[in-house]
Amino acid sequence: MTNTENSISIEQCRAQIEYLSQFILPERFATLSRAVASRTKYMTLLAENMFHPQNASALVRHCEAFGIQTLHTVQTLCRFNPNVDIVRGTDKWIDIHHHASTAEALQHLKSNGYRIVATTPHHQSCTPESFDVGAGKFAIIMGTEKTGISDEVMAAADEFLRIPMCGMVESLNVSACAAIIVYMLSERMRAEVADWQMTDDEQTLTLHKWLIETVKDAKPLLKRGGFL
Repeated sequence: MTNTENSISIEQCRAQIEYLSQFILPERFATLSRAVASRTKYMTLLAENMFHPQNASALVRHCEAFGIQTLHTVQTLCRFNPNVDIVRGTDKWIDIHHHASTAEALQHLKSNGYRIVATTPHHQSCTPESFDVGAGKFAIIMGTEKTGISDEVMAAADEFLRIPMCGMVESLNVSACAAIIVYMLSERMRAEVADWQMTDDEQTLTLHKWLIETVKDAKPLLKRGGFL
């Protein structure tokens, strides 16, 4: 497995990690190492045409806070545009993949073994408590704010997920829904699924990326160390 962005091998990544770790405090490196060990790609999110910057920002922060490493977006109707003042740099700790269309995003997720789980209050299916987290990798699809998930997602979904309501409102804001779902399912995943963590190679690639982001003048330092 190679780091395709930089065209270097896993072994080279590990060597660069060891070298760059000298240029940050040991406590900071330990924090990054602990965080990467808690990351997962077993669960991911897809935001379909989310137009409010505050909601886009919230999804980024939810993913980072609860250890979801990948966030997918579809921007055919509106740009996924997190507010920098809300995100506050958390976007550099996760991988955001932009897709040209819903069809492309769904095909990508399915080809990588993800179950398509559509969130909607209009379909009586599973809840965060009853969803089978152990049945395989899954992608939670969050729809646009006003109309929810598209008919395309509804048709392609393997399962549907809803948050039960006992009050007068029918649904919650997309940010609130995402927070509840991501927290509950990520907690259940860690408790019930044996292989939820990223592979050793995926952790190495992610830690390498984080160090490039964290260490001041990382690339000049790598050049000075003979790596570039």
